[in-house]
Amino acid sequence: MANFLAQFHTIKNSCDHLVIAVEDVSDLWPIVKSGFEEQLPFKRASLNNKTRNSVFVENLTSEFILTTDSRLRSRFPLEQSLFSFREPYATVVLVTCEDLDEFKTILKPRLKLIVQNDEREWFIVFVSKAHPNNDQASKLAKKVYAKLEVEFSSKKRERCCKLDIHCPEANFWEDLESKIMESIRNTLDRRVQFYEDEIRKLSEQRLMPVWNFCNFFILKESLAFMFEMAHLFEDALREYDELELCYLETVNMTGKLRDFGGVDRGDDQAALLNPGNKPLTQIVQDDSFREFEFRQYLFACQSKLLFKLNRPFEVASRGYSFIISFSKALALRENILSFCMREVWVITACLSLINATASHYNDGIPDIEKEFYRLKGDLYSLCRVKFMRLAYLIGYGTEIERSPVNSALLSMLPWPKPAVWPSIPPDASSKVLVKEKMIFQETPRVKHFGIQNKPLPLEPSLLLREANRRRASLSAGNLVEMFEGRPIFSDGSGSDASIKMSPSQKVRPSSVSRTNSSPGGFESSIDRPMRLAEIYVAAEHALQQTISNPDLGKSFSSLEEFEKKYLELTKGAADNYHHSWWKRHGVVLDGEIAAVCFKHGNFDLAAKSYEKVCALYAGEGWQDLLADVLPNLAECQKILNDQAGYLSSCVRLLSLDKGLFSTKEREAFQSEVVRLAHSEMKDPVPLDVSSLITFSGNPGPPLELCDGDPGTLSVNIWSGFPDDITLDSLSLTLMATFNGDEGVKALRSSSATVLKPGRNIITLPLPRQKPGSYVLGVLTGQIGHLRFRSHSFSKGGPADSDDFMIYEKPTRPVLKVFKPRALVDLAATISSALLINEPQWVGIIVRPIDYSLKGAILQIDTGPGLKIEESHVIEMENYVDVSQSAADMAKSDAAQRDGSLAVDKNFDQLRLHDGRIEFPNWANNVTSILWIPICAISDRLTRGSSSVSPLRQSIVDGMRTIALKLEFGASHNQIFERTLAVHFTDPFHVSTRITDKCNDGTLLLQVILQSEVKATLTINDAWLDLQDGFVHTRKSDGRPTSGFFPLVISPHSRAAILFSICLEMSNAEDEAKALQPESILNIRYGISGDRTIGAHPPVAVESPGPEGRQELIFRSSLVLQRPVLDPCLAVGFLPLPSGGLRVGQLVSMKWRIERLKDFEENEVSKHNDEVLYAVSANSDNWMLAGRKRGHVSLSTEQGSRIVISILCVSLVAGYVRPPQLGLPDVDEANISCNPAGPHLVCVLPPALSSSFCIPA
Repeated sequence: MANFLAQFHTIKNSCDHLVIAVEDVSDLWPIVKSGFEEQLPFKRASLNNKTRNSVFVENLTSEFILTTDSRLRSRFPLEQSLFSFREPYATVVLVTCEDLDEFKTILKPRLKLIVQNDEREWFIVFVSKAHPNNDQASKLAKKVYAKLEVEFSSKKRERCCKLDIHCPEANFWEDLESKIMESIRNTLDRRVQFYEDEIRKLSEQRLMPVWNFCNFFILKESLAFMFEMAHLFEDALREYDELELCYLETVNMTGKLRDFGGVDRGDDQAALLNPGNKPLTQIVQDDSFREFEFRQYLFACQSKLLFKLNRPFEVASRGYSFIISFSKALALRENILSFCMREVWVITACLSLINATASHYNDGIPDIEKEFYRLKGDLYSLCRVKFMRLAYLIGYGTEIERSPVNSALLSMLPWPKPAVWPSIPPDASSKVLVKEKMIFQETPRVKHFGIQNKPLPLEPSLLLREANRRRASLSAGNLVEMFEGRPIFSDGSGSDASIKMSPSQKVRPSSVSRTNSSPGGFESSIDRPMRLAEIYVAAEHALQQTISNPDLGKSFSSLEEFEKKYLELTKGAADNYHHSWWKRHGVVLDGEIAAVCFKHGNFDLAAKSYEKVCALYAGEGWQDLLADVLPNLAECQKILNDQAGYLSSCVRLLSLDKGLFSTKEREAFQSEVVRLAHSEMKDPVPLDVSSLITFSGNPGPPLELCDGDPGTLSVNIWSGFPDDITLDSLSLTLMATFNGDEGVKALRSSSATVLKPGRNIITLPLPRQKPGSYVLGVLTGQIGHLRFRSHSFSKGGPADSDDFMIYEKPTRPVLKVFKPRALVDLAATISSALLINEPQWVGIIVRPIDYSLKGAILQIDTGPGLKIEESHVIEMENYVDVSQSAADMAKSDAAQRDGSLAVDKNFDQLRLHDGRIEFPNWANNVTSILWIPICAISDRLTRGSSSVSPLRQSIVDGMRTIALKLEFGASHNQIFERTLAVHFTDPFHVSTRITDKCNDGTLLLQVILQSEVKATLTINDAWLDLQDGFVHTRKSDGRPTSGFFPLVISPHSRAAILFSICLEMSNAEDEAKALQPESILNIRYGISGDRTIGAHPPVAVESPGPEGRQELIFRSSLVLQRPVLDPCLAVGFLPLPSGGLRVGQLVSMKWRIERLKDFEENEVSKHNDEVLYAVSANSDNWMLAGRKRGHVSLSTEQGSRIVISILCVSLVAGYVRPPQLGLPDVDEANISCNPAGPHLVCVLPPALSSSFCIPA
């Protein structure tokens, strides 16, 4: 079967569509050919894939070929079975007949002979030539077609269709296409089954010695190619994937050594997208194929299918993986391949893959698009690395930027490993001299600021050592000549370019080397080690023999071409990374582009790229990388005269870790900053030094001031400058934390400030601030003409730390400005009541809260009903809080007894001047108490209450207010105002009740005295002056028994005194006198109390001893009512209607008022003939209609009557309280209720209404 490989290759290249055979029985094909071919390609076909699932394919290409064509007849049976994919997939039999006899005798037997082959899928097209106007011919044609259907069609399958040449039916072509598709589908399924069976048979023999991969390949690819012809690209791709897996398994089997391939001219160019690069017959070897060509062939076939599936992303993804894996395979056979064959192949593979996928790719899903660009960036980056490696081998390494990214990539990339390192070509002495001149003229570029860093390596080991080690016959040689007088480095990672000596040391060795380096001038039995220039020339010559691509070869022809290609690859990688997820990779490669731009003097583009790279490194915190790029950016900015950017770069260099630069280099950075700051800048802009100068408040609690107080604020400033720096001006803003409307307030230093490296403590004058909490805002200042700012806060470190620049989060308040009320507190000493109408001491506690009250002035303003006894002094003394713990009190008492603790007891007597008092000096910072003599004035006589109708005394009646205004502070700018409420009251609350009524008319009147103060009251005497109508029994003076006194009443306790009284018999002469309406209770008492607790003896009479205590008089009015024995009026409730009350019913409520007798003379008013009445009712239960309140006329004669009526409507049902009649101007004792009104009345629900009834 392997002998058919060449034929298979030819058939595959010439056949790319399905074939439909045409059996022209009646010579009709020239007539219908154009109509048939117009249907091609089939727009939408339904075929079965390998798993027998229906798949719709579009634009299925096919070709109609006559069975008499030579392409279908000149085939052997074995070829037909092996290459059945090229055989017809359907057979169209064209017939026509106009006579039934002819059909039976001639056409029918011939058709039977044609269709007897069961392997062919066929159907018959009957072509009718009958003209529509010829009815007889048409009828005969129909009869013949009917016989044709009977003979060759069945219920399972229709195999006939009719084409009328003159007027074809509308659905004929659809019927024709469906029959063709059915035939193709059946043929395809049968042939797929055939190939699968054959492939299965071969697969079962894979482990047998007779197994031949070529046979397996022909069957497998025939099946794949058949799927591709049928546009079943997914199935074809799956077959190629399986074929690749099978090949990789067989090629790695031990026991057979096969050629790898890749040794032909042109093999250095990858053929990943060209399956026809080499014929299969050229890469076959025994029973398999050479790996180098065949793996690329398989990937090319897969790529072609993926492009047809419009999946260029998958081509790029598979291609990158294939290049990596195939590169490893090339590395294993590097000793048999040409020099640098692996690197050249990778470069060409990446470029071809990039170009092909880019031309096939259309905008798609954003996620896939970004990943596609990422893959292209990876391909560009891989190609770029291999390109740089080849350039280094031929001596262009000096033109490659020794950046971190290039060093990381190239230092990990091994050198080529040929079996023998290339030798110097003949007549190459001139080239060697050019290379040597290039080496000796190389001078490492000195970075700006004189930064001296060891160049980063671009090679895994010394190329000089590696090349000489791989020479065919290596001898020790002359080591001095080998290294050309240079010192030998033992560090394998050292750079070839770094092992140069000074020019004076190079002159003599180089001249000797040139003499001996001539190919014809050196004869020795021992091979001389190659010098570096010779290695470059040898590698370049060998590389020229390897590279067959003219474009790639041109890239290594000169430095200019190399840089052009290098920029193309770097920009390609950067641009694609910028469009992908990996934007940081693109930014890093922008730095490599910037290095080339800088080299050629394009500083503007270089600065823009360097800025992006520095922003990335700074954002990621990669300070080591930033230290490598930032000096380049600074140099560009200096050349472009970008003073603002140059200053910013210098500050950023100073802000980096100190270990990255030496002290001398850091001082150079600072000197540049100072130089520019004191020079004339064109456009001075504020410089942000947040990363270099940080600040914070002092550790500990914030500075506390009050509203309007000046002060000084101490601030820590950390300087990152390596040396002292003078700030011509310095200001620091304060920001309120809770009030955004306040804005920022600046604190300015009055003189120049010198910052030393590390921690500095400076003090700033603090002007008056409004109340609130303040944090540090922005530090601004000026160095020469340069204005700078910093907004970074440093966390307060240890006091001995001079290098502490950690950012503080969150910001701590450094200043708290309090309101006056938070600086001092004024409060009354007591909350209990004082005596009214008596001079009392009112204590005011003055408590400073961490603030001095030196020179404080207190202004006192009393409210109405209150006055200050100015004749007495005001006392001021220390205040001791009695609420302190018992342990502290005991400790203080013990200390006082031992004399070990001196207790300062301060006391002063002050005078009031225009309502103002000035505090003594000792009261600056201690809590003191101020005793002010005050008297509350009340002209109202206290009234007693009865147990029947007790009086409720309001606490507001005894309330008085004292307005205090305290002025304090350095310039009396602090003002604290408070109004204190002080409660004054009478010593007693008096209530009366009749305890007993004797048979002789004597009444026992009990007077109850309730103490109203927190003090002990002593009653020494009490007497009662009775009102008219009452007299004391036995004509006494109204005093109780003297043995009852003195009567002591504890605080808030009660005592009672009994008086014996009786009614006075009045006569005409007494009635003519003026009446005394009230009784007066007189009490002579004394008080014993403490002014720190509450009520106490009056100020004027207070003395230290109890004997000197003066008695006080308390008077209270009592109202005694004579008992009413005979009422004057009778009020009777008239009966309700007998029918009862209902809700909503209008009813009249009536009351009868009858005069029983005349009013007593002392109670008679001017209008005794009129009576005031008032009807009251619950509005939820009753609705009243009529006058509810008014006067009615009632004769003064005894027995006169009047009836008062009012209309009412009941609103609710149930037992409710009826309306009540009252006489407001008549005492209840003079009213007799006869008959009395009911307490409750029954109200029935409303009667049913017929309009709401529903008949049953």
